[in-house]
Amino acid sequence: MEDLSSSSSLTFFYDQQLSYADILPPAEVRARIEVAVLNFLKILSSPTSSISDLPLISRRSSNSRVSRPLLTGDTSWIFLSDSLCTRSLMRENAAKSFIRVWKMMETCYQILILEKRVTQRELFYKLISNSPQYFPSQLEVNRTIQDLVSLLQCSRYSLGIMASSRGAVSGRLSLQEPNQEVVECAACGSSGYAITGDLALLEKLVAKTDARYIIVVEKHAIFQRLVEDCVFNQIPSILITGKGYPDIATRFFLHRLSRAYPELPILGLVDWNPAGLAVLCTFKYGSIGMGLEAYKYACNVKWLGIRRDDLELIPEQSFIPFKPRDLQIAKSLLSLGILQLTNCRRSIEKKLK
Repeated sequence: MEDLSSSSSLTFFYDQQLSYADILPPAEVRARIEVAVLNFLKILSSPTSSISDLPLISRRSSNSRVSRPLLTGDTSWIFLSDSLCTRSLMRENAAKSFIRVWKMMETCYQILILEKRVTQRELFYKLISNSPQYFPSQLEVNRTIQDLVSLLQCSRYSLGIMASSRGAVSGRLSLQEPNQEVVECAACGSSGYAITGDLALLEKLVAKTDARYIIVVEKHAIFQRLVEDCVFNQIPSILITGKGYPDIATRFFLHRLSRAYPELPILGLVDWNPAGLAVLCTFKYGSIGMGLEAYKYACNVKWLGIRRDDLELIPEQSFIPFKPRDLQIAKSLLSLGILQLTNCRRSIEKKLK
């Protein structure tokens, strides 16, 4: 067996420059969990045992990096470098986080043994019934999933955790699941075809289209209006929405389409505010919040919609003041190195003024 122990701490698999998490078969994930547990017990039973720290890739923005495309037009994306943080058993404010990782590992191992999948919400209900003192809210579950992804260097899907999808698609696209009938997305009504959270099923979908564009719509209400008006007949297109900030399954589905039809331009129709640009950047570059999986879902999305030069066409009474949350998002976006020389950065600076 591979030894994951390194002196007084547990180590994990990561590249010196780019930290990443792969989609792995269940047997390999189970093996990694078993090795981690065996090494933990080995350290615990050592005469000079030291189990105080669990090293993980840091998910702070200061540890984020930006890929530099080799060719003009290649997609850039955000990834995490190899800076570490720790979950420490010896610090009172971090001890519970240390224990959560092991409880999450145990639960995921049981899920993999049963060959089942659960959503993050289902996982929360499992954990709150077994360990309410460690998982009092969904937030602790979500953070611990990311810790486990970092430790085992595999995607959450590999851990048996399925994405809860909010996304929908409509327009000039037909989809066929294995051994199922073909679904015409344009015939699914104004709400569109619901994107499944099962990433394996999304990978197996057979997609056919005669569209000339893929349009990603931030707001579900706008998506519904465009579908009701059959915009995809006037502009031959596929319409996709994540209903706001996009979930993993919606981003995976868009990435899947971009691989199947690399010639189709992807246009992002978002609000002219910090939240809208944050949605655009998430589709285009990935997100720090996704940790080690972020780069896998980046697509070359082009900005469609109002720009700062269009503001003189809009009546002044249509503007509303920024809220503290808007300012926080804007400053966070400005801190991303990927926006240094783009129209997005100049637009955000204009907003702040």
